[in-house]
Amino acid sequence: MSNNTAQEEPELVQLLTPEGKLKDHPDYPLDISAEDVRALYRDLVLVRRIDTEAVALQRQGELGLWASLLGQEAAQIGSGRALRPDDVVFPSYREHGVAWCRGVAPRALLSTWRGTTNGGWDPHEHNFHLYTIVIGAQTLHATGYAMGVQRDGAVGEDGTAVIAYFGDGATSQGDTNEAFNFAAVNNAPVVFFCQNNQWAISEPSERQARVPLYRRAAGFGFPGVRIDGNDVFASLAVTRAALQHAREGQGPMLVEAFTYRMGAHTTNDDPTRYRVSAELEEWKAKDPIARVRAYLDGEGLADDAFFASIDEEADRIGEDLRRDCRALPDPEPLDIFREVYAEPNVHIDRQRAEFADYLASFEDAAAEGAR
Repeated sequence: MSNNTAQEEPELVQLLTPEGKLKDHPDYPLDISAEDVRALYRDLVLVRRIDTEAVALQRQGELGLWASLLGQEAAQIGSGRALRPDDVVFPSYREHGVAWCRGVAPRALLSTWRGTTNGGWDPHEHNFHLYTIVIGAQTLHATGYAMGVQRDGAVGEDGTAVIAYFGDGATSQGDTNEAFNFAAVNNAPVVFFCQNNQWAISEPSERQARVPLYRRAAGFGFPGVRIDGNDVFASLAVTRAALQHAREGQGPMLVEAFTYRMGAHTTNDDPTRYRVSAELEEWKAKDPIARVRAYLDGEGLADDAFFASIDEEADRIGEDLRRDCRALPDPEPLDIFREVYAEPNVHIDRQRAEFADYLASFEDAAAEGAR
């Protein structure tokens, strides 16, 4: 491939412009009602409020850490609402919007980052697996699960599809590339959904890859597509098509949501040290919530009372989240040894007993001092 070919502007699937104008796409038609658009707007606003409150709670010392999704709401809500109940999700650690779509309570998300639980929610209840901190590891988990779905015969038009979420940085990991290869050669019913927010912590995309990420899929033998990741309509339509492609036995597909992380990588990060403010200002003009509101306004599909009601609901959720976070019970010290293995394990049992003796020593010392 010549340098000129490699530098061609990649195709970007966009159905809703930053100005809130609807566009048609021949490959990804979207028939959506006014009620559905209002529901998507509600999702976007409420998920952003959850994220904003979580950042504030971490700054106040109530959470140990938080990975913000600010700017990536459309990618997550659109793809999350494309899922069917039987579809199975393998997230990384930033998919708070997808968790919302799968019915995971915001309080459960916070419990993980507050350190009061080993997991936070039942993956089987929501078909939404636990957050994965190890970069890219969930892509292999998703591929293995999809291969199991395939072998169980749970495929077809009404079958199960699997989706794995990860960031642009994960595409540089061996796990992700191994998952691509396993999925391709096994024709596994899995969708790889990459949120390319253009910064793998402090490393920009151009330092990670010479070609657009969606083109990586062709090298493994399956299709890839790049979408406007700030367009909730494009995310919904393309993910819906990709999931159907997978569940009907046509194999994996890669969706690259070209978006932007408007906040820090996590609350431990300072993005002002490695990126310029002009870049952030440019992406603020592409805000995913503002463009849906512009569409609703422009088409006369919502009035001031509707927008006010959503803002009021967001305020209530914020208040509830602050209260729920502070009310999360501290775990018992020995809980750290629970659910490490499904079956009894002599090494864990020994460590639990040693730690219990260690804790008891403080009680003995306190009792001795009281005499």
